Order: sequence, then C-alpha cells, then structure tokens
Amino acid sequence: MTDDNNLEDHRIKDSFRQKTWDETVTKDSWMVFKVMAEFVDGYEKLAKIGPCVSIFGSARLKEDHVYYKMATEIAKKITDLGFGVITGGGPGIMEAGNRGANEGGGKSIGLNIELPFEQHFNPYIDKGYSLDYDYFFVRKVMFVKYSQGFIVLPGGFGTLDELMEALTLIQTNKIGRFPIVLVGSEFWGGLLDWFRNTLLKNGTIGEDNFNLFRVVDSADEAVAHIKAFYDKYSINVNF
Repeated sequence: MTDDNNLEDHRIKDSFRQKTWDETVTKDSWMVFKVMAEFVDGYEKLAKIGPCVSIFGSARLKEDHVYYKMATEIAKKITDLGFGVITGGGPGIMEAGNRGANEGGGKSIGLNIELPFEQHFNPYIDKGYSLDYDYFFVRKVMFVKYSQGFIVLPGGFGTLDELMEALTLIQTNKIGRFPIVLVGSEFWGGLLDWFRNTLLKNGTIGEDNFNLFRVVDSADEAVAHIKAFYDKYSINVNF
C-alpha cells in the first residue's frame, strides 16, 4: 500500500475518534458564517448583472479543441441576443465562454472554485465579476439563481453535476423552466440512451422529462434554441 493510501486510512480512522468528531462538530457550527459570507457576496454582486446564460463544460479542453472553439462562438452569439455569460471561471470550456462574451462585448462572469488542481481564473472575466468559492453548493446556487438558460458542452463529473442540478430544479418546479441545451449529440448520446433505456424503462423519470433539454451540434443551433425560447414569451432581454 502506498504512503498516500496509508495517510488516507489514518484520516478515515481519525474521523471516528470522539475527540476528532467533537472538534469537527464545533468547526461545523462556525463554518455557517463562512457559508453565509459566500452567499451574501454572491447575491450582492450578481444581482446587478442582468440576464445571463450559464455555459458549462470541461476545464481540460485546450484552445485548439473543437468544443473550445464552439463555446467561444456560442458565447459571442449569446451576447448578440443581449445576454451576459456566466461560467465556472476556470480554464477550458469556461475560459472559452468568458472569451466569447468578452469578444462580443457582453458581460463576462466567472464563479471560480478553489481546487487542488485544474482550476484558476481565466483572463477574460470582467473586473468585479470574478467570484471565488470554497463550497460547490453555494456556487451552484449562484449559477442557477442568476441564469436564464444553460448551455452544456462536453465535460466531466463537475459538468454532469451542474447539468443535473439544473435539470432537477426545473423538473421539480423549484426554478422556472429555463432552456437547457446539450452541445454534441455524439458526446451526450450514451447518457441519453441510459436515460431512456434505464431510467425511463424503470419508471424513475417520465417521457415528458426529455422535453426539459435540447441536443444540438452547432453554435447556431444552440443560440437559436435560447432565442426561440424567449421569442415565444415575447421577452426582450436587452434591459
């Protein structure tokens, strides 16, 4: 067994010792204030941004990747509709989203998360709109509360987490039925097959849940779906 595994074993064992547990509970009580501070800071800053679309996707895709380029194009076109763009603030697809918003002259917001790898602020976020979080759940609240649509490009566990958060809140009527766009039918195809062949087949979701999102393969299709949604309700986002 490696030294790292041994260290992890000790941490797990220590968590069950009463002294360590008592200390953890005490620290948890004080942690509430840090959580509150993150919420307050986010609410105060993001309440001023106006209509926005969140763009989710992998931190690992580089500038020459087709989905990086597509995310940049999508974000730029989204600003033409009058929306700002919110991303996770890091590299990869997040950087591409902020870059496109920046190039399009729209608002570019980054909600960063402190991680031991991958994550750092990209240079395309507007001054004053780069927020840093310790807690994923606070960050996800900000994504959902201040977005009027979600565009999801290929990504890993974090992207899936963000997608499922939006789907669940819309499915359960906790937020409005904002548009969700999945970009890349080949990438998302296996997940959608699982939705249909496993979840739907076992009755854990309904057929109508497939209406909660749209799958597209181009920047124009992604932006057109957002536009069509708001045209349907005769909502002009340029305010």
